[in-house]
Amino acid sequence: MDNILILGGSGFVGSVLCEELVRRHGGGGLRIAVPTRRRVNARHLQILPTIEVVQADVFDDGELTRLVGGRDAVVNLIGILHGTEADFQRVHVDLPRRIARACADAGVARLVHVSALGVAPGAPSRYLRSKAAGEGGLREAYGQATVIRPSVIFGAGDRFMNLFADLQAISPFMPLAGAEARFQPVWVDDVARAIVHLLDEPATAGQTFECAGPRIFTLAELVRMAGRWSGHERRIVSLPASIGMLQAWTLEWLPGAPLMSRDNLRSMQVPNIATGGLPGLSALGITAADIGAVMPTLLARGGEMQRLNRWRAAVHLR
Repeated sequence: MDNILILGGSGFVGSVLCEELVRRHGGGGLRIAVPTRRRVNARHLQILPTIEVVQADVFDDGELTRLVGGRDAVVNLIGILHGTEADFQRVHVDLPRRIARACADAGVARLVHVSALGVAPGAPSRYLRSKAAGEGGLREAYGQATVIRPSVIFGAGDRFMNLFADLQAISPFMPLAGAEARFQPVWVDDVARAIVHLLDEPATAGQTFECAGPRIFTLAELVRMAGRWSGHERRIVSLPASIGMLQAWTLEWLPGAPLMSRDNLRSMQVPNIATGGLPGLSALGITAADIGAVMPTLLARGGEMQRLNRWRAAVHLR
């Protein structure tokens, strides 16, 4: 797999995946293309050898066909947490199907699609239902696609633990909806290593893997740890379901992406934990890192030690 297209490669998981691929393959003969609507969004990747940032709109069929053509493998990381029914349909349902068809037509050898734990046609949230539908359409068009379902992902610069750390830095207490929701958080490095293994191992084609950490926590426990590790632990006030929905509805009306939406709360009604009925990280030879071994240092440093600094330093020294 020397010629790889990573859709959504400029994001949190994609950036770590690019680094892991370059590290694993040593740059020799490797070509990685990362499309983005605005090149500036992927400027942090341009320092990595073998990475080609391509300005393109993957929602355009013609551009998607050109991007996929000639690739050995395609990884789809594109997803959204918030949006209308139409938004979820476009991103989580229609796009994976179109990607799969383009891969099948182009003869791409490997397709890896990142979904989520808890997906099901009858799930309570648009997010989970659309992810399930996306998996179905993907498999119809490209039966040998490999699907990976991660729990909530943590790491340097994540939008989960860092968000709750930042909120506690400015708030005297922490009003929390869905405090008893359960998660099995997984380290972004482990997710990246899993994807690389899936690309390298043909026997994983057509399979679905669950990607979760070694321990299960409630949302309240994770928020408390984020506050403690960042030095801003606040009292958590658990909100009743009705008040939590009202809070989320209010946040939806604020400018920008909401901190919490009603659809997020509906997703949290489904435990975000591995079922055990599907192979996981251990089947890929990966021992999942515990959040307590990774995040305390990252949050204590305020997130300034970003993982790509190592590459920036290496490039500077050459």
